[in-house]
Amino acid sequence: MTRTAVVAGVGPGLGESLARKFAAEGCRVALFARSTEYVEGLAADLPDPGEGLAVTVDLTDVEAIRDGFETVREAFGPVDVLVNHASAASWTGLMDTSVEAFEEAWAVNGRGAFVCSQEAVGDMLDAGGGTVIFTGATSAVRSRGGAIGFTAAKFAARGMAMDIAQEFGGDGVHVAHVVIDGQIGSAEARERDPDREADTFLDPDELAETYWHLVERDDVGTQPFEVHVTNGPNPSEFI
Repeated sequence: MTRTAVVAGVGPGLGESLARKFAAEGCRVALFARSTEYVEGLAADLPDPGEGLAVTVDLTDVEAIRDGFETVREAFGPVDVLVNHASAASWTGLMDTSVEAFEEAWAVNGRGAFVCSQEAVGDMLDAGGGTVIFTGATSAVRSRGGAIGFTAAKFAARGMAMDIAQEFGGDGVHVAHVVIDGQIGSAEARERDPDREADTFLDPDELAETYWHLVERDDVGTQPFEVHVTNGPNPSEFI
């Protein structure tokens, strides 16, 4: 089965690994991001037998999101898989966070994922099912203090994922929320902290395998809603 997948919020690290993994499994992969140059390069470099489509989208712009999905449908057809992967945060606490920064975090993590989900689930209902995956964080289930915009937005996204799962699970739409408990080992992260031990980072390629397992689960009776991924033997923030 050839699936059409949208990864909303693609950049170096897990977003790129998701695109490459889905393409390697034969998906037609649409890459949503603000950076046109980056996603165009990645779309052209995806492994066979997949096919890539770069779609420049500002996920704070409702009409741009809807236009992006129309672009995907024109190129690949209806959407079978959506990964709400985009994230925005100011990483500041209550007194140091502006209203604008708080609203941007919500616009990307909350409203952007809401609009993407509306578009994708509409296609899935017509097709008899599909998969929606939300990229979460420890802050989606337990506040960390000092990052109020990120925490509020991630809590909102988790609640939205749960609501969609309850509403549409019976229609064959599988919704999963992935709690990433640790720092993903992108090239940028390693450059910022060159002395950090490699095994304290989460491997984005291994994470992408987890996402793909969620997509290909075909037993609707045992599909998980939430998956918690930690950085192996290192202390878990979630626990």
